[in-house]
Amino acid sequence: MSYHFSKTLQMSFDEAIDRVMAALQAEGFGVLTEIDVKATLKKKLDVDFRQYRILGACNPPLAYQALQLENKIGTMLPCNVLVQETDDGQVEVSAIDPIASMQAIDNPALGEVAQTVRAKLRDIVESL
Repeated sequence: MSYHFSKTLQMSFDEAIDRVMAALQAEGFGVLTEIDVKATLKKKLDVDFRQYRILGACNPPLAYQALQLENKIGTMLPCNVLVQETDDGQVEVSAIDPIASMQAIDNPALGEVAQTVRAKLRDIVESL
């Protein structure tokens, strides 16, 4: 089982970020965190790195359901969506598969929430 859904896009990095943000919003997700890995590595290590941005996406109603079912589920929230430049200059978008990340948790009710999140994230990536 893969731990992510990915799609390569034919557009600029900034355009991809905008499209991902809009697609997340259309499915009820907000972005809680945005980590610019390129800028962070430059600042902390003075190294050059490709465009690489991690978006911490959250669907509040689904996150609330999950938090009520498992009090430590916050260790797996928010759902990360990655936008990165590839070696050949294209842009790839990847989203975590919550089913894969939650396999170790024995809670069928949580599995139902993860299935819903998985479907939404897969739809987002496929819609780009």
